[in-house]
Amino acid sequence: MNAFILILFMVAVGALIGGVTNHLAIKMLFRPYRAYYIGRFRIPFTPGLIPRRRDELAVSMGKTVVDHLLTPDSLQKKLLNPAFKGEAVKYLKAELTPIFQSEKPIGEWIEEFNIPVNTIMIHDYLDKWIERKVIDTRLSYADRSLGEVMPLEWKEKADEKIPAIVAMIAGKAEDYFTSPEGKAKVKVMIDDFLKERGRLGNMIGMFLGNTSVADKVQPEIVKFIKHPGTQEILLNLIRSEWEKLQEKTVGELTESFSDEALVSSVQSFAKRVLKVDEFFSSPLGSVLSRHEETFFTKLLPAWVDQGTDLLGRKLPGVMEKMNLQEIVQEQVSSFSVGRLEELVLGISKREFKMITYLGALLGGVIGIIQGIFALLIG
Repeated sequence: MNAFILILFMVAVGALIGGVTNHLAIKMLFRPYRAYYIGRFRIPFTPGLIPRRRDELAVSMGKTVVDHLLTPDSLQKKLLNPAFKGEAVKYLKAELTPIFQSEKPIGEWIEEFNIPVNTIMIHDYLDKWIERKVIDTRLSYADRSLGEVMPLEWKEKADEKIPAIVAMIAGKAEDYFTSPEGKAKVKVMIDDFLKERGRLGNMIGMFLGNTSVADKVQPEIVKFIKHPGTQEILLNLIRSEWEKLQEKTVGELTESFSDEALVSSVQSFAKRVLKVDEFFSSPLGSVLSRHEETFFTKLLPAWVDQGTDLLGRKLPGVMEKMNLQEIVQEQVSSFSVGRLEELVLGISKREFKMITYLGALLGGVIGIIQGIFALLIG
């Protein structure tokens, strides 16, 4: 019984000494935070290991992060990972969808982002630009013919359109003269013709009757319009006038317009076409929504793919310029010792407890061995 109590006592003392020693050793990593002195002599083990080596720890952590954690290769692999690209597209889509469906006017968006643009500025810029361009163009092309300044493609298209224009004119004329309005107009013209001929006209009218003359003339007019020879004459006439028009200089064509009138006309036309005020007051969603599907299914994934590839290629240089090691070093150096202690304990608290328990276990084992030796010697 005495032997059992002795061994148990030795185990308890050994476990207590081992556990307390390891716990104290862990505490001495951080405590005390500063050095203590007796006179001029510094008390050993003050400050603790980490407070005393904080600068070296900061340098070591910075090097570890750059060399082993946030390396260009590891970040490049992450950027080029299809899963990461998919998550990036999903995130951007969630962020951009409300913008594509926004009812807020475009003008308010521009103000919100402090973009120095408004309708007055645009109109003013447009007016000045048009005025400058119109006057410069008029001076530059005044002595040149329309045929010279007109692009060849335009002239070819105009030449191609002439037969269609002739056919359209003939068709419209035929429709008009076969309509009741056209027939009435023919009758009026015949009446006027007969009146101008005096007795001869009266004799013809009495002999044939006005209605009879109109009924006979109207089909002949339609037949004349439909005749290929008539359309050929009209075609040649329009082509001839078109050639003459091309021979005229720009100055001749615009001489009836003053600079002010010409500029004002172009400015008014541009404002009617561009509708700047209407554009600024329209909801952003009304402009973007028509392109939403194309943007999210084609453009956005392509841009994310290109952007991540570009960033991956530029990443080593960017990281070198950022000097991450220095950033980590400065950040760790700025932490108080208490903050460092919290960080380390937050990560390794469980392991430190296990070290304490291991010390107690080893102390207990040593206590058993000491107890057995004590019994053997005794």
